[in-house]
Amino acid sequence: MMVNMLMSINDPIAIFLIILGCAIVIAAVALIIYKVLHPKLKQEEKKIDEEKAVQEELNRVLEPIDDEKLSQDIQNYKSDEDKPKK
Repeated sequence: MMVNMLMSINDPIAIFLIILGCAIVIAAVALIIYKVLHPKLKQEEKKIDEEKAVQEELNRVLEPIDDEKLSQDIQNYKSDEDKPKK
């Protein structure tokens, strides 16, 4: 019955209103889903201390130096940029 009614509609205004009604229904459903899920997503977010995150990333990437001589060489190293120009 609804299909026959939709097929017999040739009025552009009626077609526009049907399309507009569908868009409104989709928007309302999206808004309801957003309102229901958004508070749950906010609760799950954790505040991350930036310094702690940087330190954890450095610890993950950098490996400790086991060789004492190499460790001393690295600490005493001065790059060419740090040396005064003659």
